[in-house]
Amino acid sequence: MSFPVIGVVGGGQLARMMAPAATALGVRLRVLAEGGDVSATTAAECVVGDYRDLETLRDFAASVDVVTFDHEHVPAEHLRALEAAGVNLQPGPDALQHAQDKLLMRQACDRLGLPNPAWAAVTTVDELIGFARRVEFPVVLKTPRGGYDGKGVRVVASVEDAEDCRDWFGLGFEALLVEDLVEFSRELSAQVARTPSGTTASYPVVESIQTDGICDVVTAPAPGIDPRTAQAAEEAAVTLAEGLGVTGMLAVELFETPGIGPGFMVNELAMRPHNSGHWTMDGAVTGQFEQHVRAVLDLPLGATDTLGAYTVMKNYLGGANEDLYSAFPAAMAAHPEAKIHAYGKSVRPGRKIGHVNVVAPLAEDLAAAREAAESAAAIIRDGHRAQNEPRTAAADDLQEQS
Repeated sequence: MSFPVIGVVGGGQLARMMAPAATALGVRLRVLAEGGDVSATTAAECVVGDYRDLETLRDFAASVDVVTFDHEHVPAEHLRALEAAGVNLQPGPDALQHAQDKLLMRQACDRLGLPNPAWAAVTTVDELIGFARRVEFPVVLKTPRGGYDGKGVRVVASVEDAEDCRDWFGLGFEALLVEDLVEFSRELSAQVARTPSGTTASYPVVESIQTDGICDVVTAPAPGIDPRTAQAAEEAAVTLAEGLGVTGMLAVELFETPGIGPGFMVNELAMRPHNSGHWTMDGAVTGQFEQHVRAVLDLPLGATDTLGAYTVMKNYLGGANEDLYSAFPAAMAAHPEAKIHAYGKSVRPGRKIGHVNVVAPLAEDLAAAREAAESAAAIIRDGHRAQNEPRTAAADDLQEQS
């Protein structure tokens, strides 16, 4: 059997990071990229085209053996047309619609008996206010489609706030999603991979710290998590993967709610590799990108054992330093234990442009691992060492040479 070709719709950093995993397995990766300068173009074979155009998708699918996704934004009707034409989609549209549409996701969680916050589909401001009065303000209003990294989400704390959302009901959605504002102790994420044959492999539940709606720091496994909550969260992710027919990687974002139900509520789903799983690239036997490649090809899944007591992942966003590579020597010299990943993106304030992983071999090394990941990320972001940060002799030598 010849080695297959995987097609990835979307040329972002997730497609970029699938490329080394595919290459290691001898598998070709071909990407349908949004433009000639997106993240994946320097790491994989790319064709430029519009994923919103059905004929473009048909032509792309004809050149590969299986199609998977860097994002969930391909129109559902196009996916169904491809499926009807016999295209091997992983995941398929019946599954992917639950990551595309938050209202469908909430319905599915209720149907599968998983813990949801109180929620409703609302079509008017009056319906929004009525729901908020029933559960008590504040509530969270969400667009059912297209939101990510805090976009398409609005906290509604009063009738006046609800009235200010009137323009949201003119965005073209049949209904908006409103949810009770969950009081939670922290955010968690449970990841599972599932093959078309139905085998699954779960990763440890992780803690995810969000800043301004964007994933900032992930610690794997989640420190201090109740083992019963961790087990129930892993089981919930498997229930969703099996119940929805997910293939590839599934990330289930959760609110930790100690003392309520199983200790968590479902927040959102992503059916692809996910930011909360970037730690696996250096902290697990099988990273999430290799696991996704294995899963969509229906290969046996890899082991998910951790390589240390903890792994810390720290995102770095666009900041003062526009020449990221110029800061790599200082970051690497100061923190040789850090594994630096860059997404090949131009720098813009607040844009995700890379992440740093640090493995803590022992539990007592967690604080040092977190400090190292945050420090290395700060050096890259700012282009200089943070004030009062301890220096190494190697970093001093580099500073003198520059």
